[in-house]
Amino acid sequence: MHKFTRVAVALMLTGIVSACAVGPDYQAPDNVSTIELTTSYQTADAVKSWWQAFEDETLSSLIELALTENRSLHEALANVRRAQAVFSESGAQRWPQGSVSAGYQAVENTSLLDADDGVQLRGFNTGLSLNWDADLAGKLVRAEQAALARAEQADLLWRDAQLQVISQVVNSYGQYRGAQIRLVCAQMNLAFLQQSRDVIQAQVDAGTATTFELAQIDTQIHRVETDIPSMRIAQATAKRTLAALVARQADELELGGAASLPTLRSPLPVAQGENYLQYRPDVASAERALAASVADIGVATASLYPSLSVSGFLGFLSSPGLALNSASQSWSIAPTLQWSGLNWSAVKAQVRASNAEADAQLARFEQSVIEAVNDMDLSLQNYQFSREQLASAKQQFKASQQSASIARIRYEEGSLEFLQLLDTERELIASRDQLAQIEQAHFLRLVEVYRSFSGALQWQQPG
Repeated sequence: MHKFTRVAVALMLTGIVSACAVGPDYQAPDNVSTIELTTSYQTADAVKSWWQAFEDETLSSLIELALTENRSLHEALANVRRAQAVFSESGAQRWPQGSVSAGYQAVENTSLLDADDGVQLRGFNTGLSLNWDADLAGKLVRAEQAALARAEQADLLWRDAQLQVISQVVNSYGQYRGAQIRLVCAQMNLAFLQQSRDVIQAQVDAGTATTFELAQIDTQIHRVETDIPSMRIAQATAKRTLAALVARQADELELGGAASLPTLRSPLPVAQGENYLQYRPDVASAERALAASVADIGVATASLYPSLSVSGFLGFLSSPGLALNSASQSWSIAPTLQWSGLNWSAVKAQVRASNAEADAQLARFEQSVIEAVNDMDLSLQNYQFSREQLASAKQQFKASQQSASIARIRYEEGSLEFLQLLDTERELIASRDQLAQIEQAHFLRLVEVYRSFSGALQWQQPG
């Protein structure tokens, strides 16, 4: 068995004799222009629960359903499993590859010589065949690094897909509720205008009003009726979008509850000085893509250097008596040294292409950082403007309600003309619809803040 030991030791030493991996060692960027990147990616604690601050059971059930049924998330998760399998395969390539085989052969008349006529030969072979790439230039090491980075990137893309699906569900839910509120308001306005028309019609019949007043109120009625189909379209579109996100038919989707938008009890807390970029999975995935492309440079560069592979066999070959003994024992070792010197220009071109791809990935990463910072800043700014707009819209609606109430009292007392009453009621209808639209826009901007900060803003109940 000393022969077997010598073969195993020879293969082991050959694998150990490998130099450092060629190509650049990756260092994650610590800044982009004036933007510091001091921490690595972290999953925000509330990334998969932030919507619960709205305390809306229908919304929560929709999101839970989307997280389990959405097909885009299924695809992203499958990509994670595939990338992890590729990484496992690349790691296994650094170790000896082999197979165990056993074969038997029986032949007759092995040649055309008269002496071989009728001669039968039988033989067998069994043993372990091994192949080992010594990886002198570290090509397999760099390939494993690239595969690991891409597996991590796939996981981050899956996390980003979850964030996007959650945000889309909340956004579409807000659009559905907003359209529902506008539709309820329009129906209320329509009923109110129809009652007013009945009064004007009675006055026309009694000779105390003219058809001019009747035409004026008919104009308002038709204006509201014209807006209702667009509200129904918006509501139906939002519902079908929600159905697609949760992988259901629209007819199967039940959206019960009152026509109201989810709200927060207090403003969003933003910690000063915290690096919220660390919570952005899109930025982190771009950084992992950059790491993989840098490792690819080493894979391409390794082809400029000689490669050493070793193959071997441990086992038994056939003997005349088909016996397993020391006489049939066999081993072999065959190191092979190769160098792609004749393909030098092509290999150098591959190295240049890998460097260019790394430069492109660096630019993509830097752009993702810049866009992420601006995305967060813009969402916060829009949310603040929206809060101011909503406060003004509420005051306007309150004032319109008061004005319409006073106008109707004065009209009934005979101190106000009908056209003046009509103007105040038209303003009330317009301000009611405007408030509904602004409330919806405010909610959608709030969702944008949560999305841009990757759920890192945690709402706290007042103590």
